[in-house]
Formats: sequence, C-alpha cells, structure tokens
Amino acid sequence: MKGAVKTLVVGGLAVGGALGMAGTFVSDDHEHVRAMLWGIDGAALVVATVLLALTYFRKGNDVVAAGFLVYALGEAVMLGGTAGDLIVSVPAFAAGAALWSAGLLLTCGAKEFALWTRVAGLVAAPLFAAVSLAIFAGAGMTPLTKPLPYFAYPFLVLTFVGWGMRAAKAE
Repeated sequence: MKGAVKTLVVGGLAVGGALGMAGTFVSDDHEHVRAMLWGIDGAALVVATVLLALTYFRKGNDVVAAGFLVYALGEAVMLGGTAGDLIVSVPAFAAGAALWSAGLLLTCGAKEFALWTRVAGLVAAPLFAAVSLAIFAGAGMTPLTKPLPYFAYPFLVLTFVGWGMRAAKAE
C-alpha cells in the first residue's frame, strides 16, 4: 500500500471511528452537531473502505475486497439519513446496518486480519443484522437505541482499529 493511500485509509478509519462514536454522545438538543459528526464519519469511512477494497482486489482477495465494498455501500446508504433527525434516519440506518453486517462477515471471515480484529467484526456483524431485521420487522429503534445498536458500535470501531493497524503495516 503506497504512502498516500495508507494515510487516507488509516486516517479515514480513525476519523470515522472517532467521530462516529462522538456522535453517539451528542444530546438530542444538538442533533445538527451529531449530523455533522456522522456525515464526516460516513464520508471518511466510505473513502477508507473503498481504498481497502481496491487494495485487496489487487492482491487477488476478492472476498475481502467485496466485503469492504459492501461495507462502503452500507455507509453510503446511511449518509442519506444523517442530515435528518433520528426518526427520519431509521430506514437508511436499517438498510445500512444490513450491509454493514454483510461487509463485516466478508472481511472478518478471512484470515487477512489479526484474530482479535476478526472476532470484533464477527461480534458486530450479527448485532447489526439483528438491529436491521428488528427495524424491518417494525421495532421502534433508532441509531441510538439501547442496548442495540448502541452497544454494538464499540465492536465496530474496534474492527476499524484492527483494519487500520493492518493497513499501517502494509507494504
């Protein structure tokens, strides 16, 4: 992985993880701040995961490459709901969470990453799948509902850390 690409990947994952988590702590009184944080988070993660997809595609690992593309698609779908309030964002969140889950399964099922990274992703994937299915079934959930999806985010961000560490070490 070349220097500029590595910087974009590691930076995008770091910005995405940090701002995504920060957005979960913003009060409803400041939902525009949350929207800005999540908008930047989503754009950074789309860039990082598309670049990872291209990297793994070039290496011949089509499954991992596809996982990063599917994840990026999920993130892009979620961006469509980010500017609205939490209730308005629910359909985009449900669709994006389904794609996050699929993308995580594809990337973390392969042995490209450290075991702890794969475990974090494999914990997050079914949690986001359950959230997506629950919303599609009519559950009154938002992106901040506790316990899920709220407590699934740390596993997702831990996966980003592992992806970023692997990218930082890549040649």
